[in-house]
Amino acid sequence: MIRNLVATTIRQTRLKARQGLSFASGELKSHPQVLIALTAGLVLVSAYWGIEGKDAALPFSLLAVAFSLASGFLGLGADRHPRLLRHASFLLLGLSGIAGLLGGGTALIGRAAVDLSLPLGLPWLDWNLHIDALSGFFLCVISVVLLAVSVFGPHYVREYEHGTHPLSLLALATGLFIAGMQLVLLAADAFFFMIAWELMSVASYFLVAYTHEHAANRHAAFIYLLMAEIGALFIILAYGVLVGFGDGFTFAAMKQATLTPLWASVAFVLALIGFGMKAGIVPLHAWLPEAHPVAPSHISALMSGVMLKIAVYGFIRFTFDLLGDLLWQWGVVVLVLGAASAVLGVLYALMQHNLKRLLAYHSVENIGIIFMGLGLAILFYSDGHPTLGAIGLIAALCHTLNHAIFKSLLFLGAGVILQRSHESDIERMGGLIHRMPVTAVLFLIGCISISALPPFNGFVSEWLTYQAALQVSALDSGVLRSFVPVTAAMLALSGGLAAACFVKVFGVVFLGKPRSHHAQHTRRLESSAAIAGMGWLAGLCLLLGVLPTPLVRLLEGLTVQLTGSGLPETASRGWMWLAPVSADTASYAALGVMLAMGLAWMLSYEWLHPGHEHPEREAYPWDCGFGALTPRMEYTASAFAMPFRRIFADSFVVHEEIEKQSADADGLKVTGIRYRLHVSDLLWRWFYEPVERWLRWSVRHIGRLQTGNIRVYLGYSFFTLIFLLWVIS
Repeated sequence: MIRNLVATTIRQTRLKARQGLSFASGELKSHPQVLIALTAGLVLVSAYWGIEGKDAALPFSLLAVAFSLASGFLGLGADRHPRLLRHASFLLLGLSGIAGLLGGGTALIGRAAVDLSLPLGLPWLDWNLHIDALSGFFLCVISVVLLAVSVFGPHYVREYEHGTHPLSLLALATGLFIAGMQLVLLAADAFFFMIAWELMSVASYFLVAYTHEHAANRHAAFIYLLMAEIGALFIILAYGVLVGFGDGFTFAAMKQATLTPLWASVAFVLALIGFGMKAGIVPLHAWLPEAHPVAPSHISALMSGVMLKIAVYGFIRFTFDLLGDLLWQWGVVVLVLGAASAVLGVLYALMQHNLKRLLAYHSVENIGIIFMGLGLAILFYSDGHPTLGAIGLIAALCHTLNHAIFKSLLFLGAGVILQRSHESDIERMGGLIHRMPVTAVLFLIGCISISALPPFNGFVSEWLTYQAALQVSALDSGVLRSFVPVTAAMLALSGGLAAACFVKVFGVVFLGKPRSHHAQHTRRLESSAAIAGMGWLAGLCLLLGVLPTPLVRLLEGLTVQLTGSGLPETASRGWMWLAPVSADTASYAALGVMLAMGLAWMLSYEWLHPGHEHPEREAYPWDCGFGALTPRMEYTASAFAMPFRRIFADSFVVHEEIEKQSADADGLKVTGIRYRLHVSDLLWRWFYEPVERWLRWSVRHIGRLQTGNIRVYLGYSFFTLIFLLWVIS
């Protein structure tokens, strides 16, 4: 029977392949830009092979920036010609992704380190560019997501063509946003770095505020821009410390700076606040759940999947490359913040009903996992165990790529769901698997990946983080040997809560009966472009989960170039086995796990359907005599999350209200019940509301200085001048 099942599966696969080829040929005929993109991609690949060795890294990286800028400026004409955005701008973004993969991949594989100085900027300070394995890896992260967005975007932006929002602004801000991220990776001096950083931040502000007719969207954009600029000030101060002890603004000069432990710690804290605010670590995450839900979905994928990783790049570059000697106290701080972000992020996500807001809080969780790996790396490097530190750094980098892939997949899937169902509240969805089955399967892959379940990629990077934490016995400090397992337990807790959260999401959104008119009448036609963009990311989730060893080996070369140390020699067991420490300690054969899972599925199918002797019969489930099932009988998202809300009640601000309507004066005959629940972030009350109250108090009192009397203003100027003369003299 198994043989017959396999034969049937092969025949069906061949039939689907023929249908797919005919469908693809039809797509090429109806969408000539696809053919143009393939031709241009082949030209880029041919040009790449014509350039020898590492010399291709920087030219193709600059070509990626040029394509991004061209996409934005070409889209300025999209208001009059909407097809220009769909057919030309996204085509150029796809070419930018291909060029970025070629340039970044060359730097990563060949461990290239190429420098270039451009006669721009200030007269005494050129713009210095540099690409190495670290910046090449993050350029590949951008490019992988950018390719999916370039395919997904043309279908998604159709809804804006007949609206009131200017398409030219969307195209221009998107191109500048992507170019800014790419230039941040290529910057080799503090001045050019901050220019690119501000280009990225300001352009993304306009994307967050794109649908500005809603007051909530304007509020979210303001919070995002405010925190982005505050973070930029901290980054400038951090670079200022290195410039003060060094001999210039270039990163090469900063590496030569000799800092005392005190000033090194000051620079580290400033960088952690600045980059951590952009990355969204707790408690600096306030902008993230506000900004992500209001941006267009393909922009949300770029912001959550890519922009947060640019902040991770900046922190890694500053800490591991520029500061030099690491202190164990830094590792403790990063590890604590990472563990807190992981647990609180997933707890707040469990309480959300807005799909994109829920995904935004999960970005906080995954950024916390990345910073946990970085914290472990700092601890081991500072304690004199560089090979163990390399495991933590590789785990963080691996999760950086994996999170970019599956979180972008989930945001693109959320965009399709919101566009088709016209609902953002998951409580008003349900039954969508019958109307968008392919989207449901791809979204399920993203759910499994982010829940860190094998055989997908999310499991690999979290498993590597566990392996780094389990080597805590090598540390000299007994306090640290007791502290690190606690954070590892918090990582395990966040993994379990993430799985519960996405069981809720997939079950409430796709399964059961539709809970609203929009969900019940969702169009069944699925866009091939949207499916292709999400399918690219879903395929990578499976590929990197089944074959993680080549990626880990590439990242080992990155750690060697960055810190001078890689994995232990005993960790090598071939391409199939992943053994970060040694084969005797722990190993993971992802391909074997997938094959075992497939075999188990086939055997269980054969056991449940022995020979198909009995014909299947469809019937309604037993309804206990109450009549037909209705959506009111289904398990809701609030009910699913209620046990977690009760257990972790001290982590939220919960406002729960029950209103009963009665037909008599005594209230005994209840005719209706209305239930209201609002769960908000506790850190708003602890951290942000006191700051807001202090700012309001300060503004009221400082405003008294403005009397409107010219003599008072002249007095201010006179006493200020006297004070400055006293200070200078």
